[in-house]
Amino acid sequence: MSSVSVQEARLNEGDVAAIDRLREAYRALVSELARVIVGQKDTIEQLSICLFARRHALLMGVPGLAKTLLVSKLAETMSLNFSRIQFTPDLMPMDITGTDILQENEGGRREFQFVKGPVFANIVLADEINRAPPKTQAAMLEAMQEQRVTVLGKEFHLESPFMVLATQNPVEQEGTYPLPEAQLDRFMSLIELDYPNEEEEIQIARTTTGEELVNLDHLMTADQIIEHQRLVRRVPVPDHIYAYCAKLVRKTRPTGTTAPEWLKPLVAWGGGPRAVQNLILGAKARAALYGSYMVRIEDVKAVAPAVMTHRIITTFAAQAERVSARDIIVRLLDETPDA
Repeated sequence: MSSVSVQEARLNEGDVAAIDRLREAYRALVSELARVIVGQKDTIEQLSICLFARRHALLMGVPGLAKTLLVSKLAETMSLNFSRIQFTPDLMPMDITGTDILQENEGGRREFQFVKGPVFANIVLADEINRAPPKTQAAMLEAMQEQRVTVLGKEFHLESPFMVLATQNPVEQEGTYPLPEAQLDRFMSLIELDYPNEEEEIQIARTTTGEELVNLDHLMTADQIIEHQRLVRRVPVPDHIYAYCAKLVRKTRPTGTTAPEWLKPLVAWGGGPRAVQNLILGAKARAALYGSYMVRIEDVKAVAPAVMTHRIITTFAAQAERVSARDIIVRLLDETPDA
């Protein structure tokens, strides 16, 4: 058995029992969401990993794949406040953060009062985030990174748990402001939603053209989610898992000595240190959700495509050959030995 890093304490009996409870809660979550969401099991898994890893996610998919419904129902089952922001080219920072408004108090005196914006929620769906101008995106980035907003020089902290799920439309790019790489790097995962299969599409038609959707049961509270997030951080990681993650990410850098020759003409820029950090965090969360008391190689491989795809910039040669960043990650996973 591989050794565990000295920085990682082994789980005590209380943590073992807590992981067992989290595994059962995750199974109940998947079952509950299946009452209104058809298919999308991989998407639900990746969203859950990001939530319990205390990270944000970028959803990519054409319209009509139930992204908004999925996120809102996830918040409903977690007993969390949900907010949806439709990003548009004229959206200003104060439209999402809130601002001071002059109001008259009970004594008839006028004073400024801060009115919170839609970012003050536990789960925020930033719909088509790349349609907002850079200044608004910067305000959203502060909320994601610092869990606070700054309005007129005053800082306002956002309540925990806090998670941003941003969507981008991969089809229509006219009039958009592409997210800079620095902001993309703040998202733990890029979750790509694909079209449903024929059987699922028929089921979607049946469930959405009849009676109204049912209300889902509340499975957790905010305090329980925060405790599970802390638990995820305590999941032990063997030394060879750290080495595997570092080796995998370093292979994506075309100027590095460990990059394979076939990759160099296809990649302009590889993953940075955040890729390694998020691989470990994502693997920890997945291990806990599946009831494992230690991170395994299969946990890393399961989260690697979502964690690394948006951190790799492909060259024109790759685009001409129709080789995507995900294709590159899958090949690297196949070629990188487990130990």
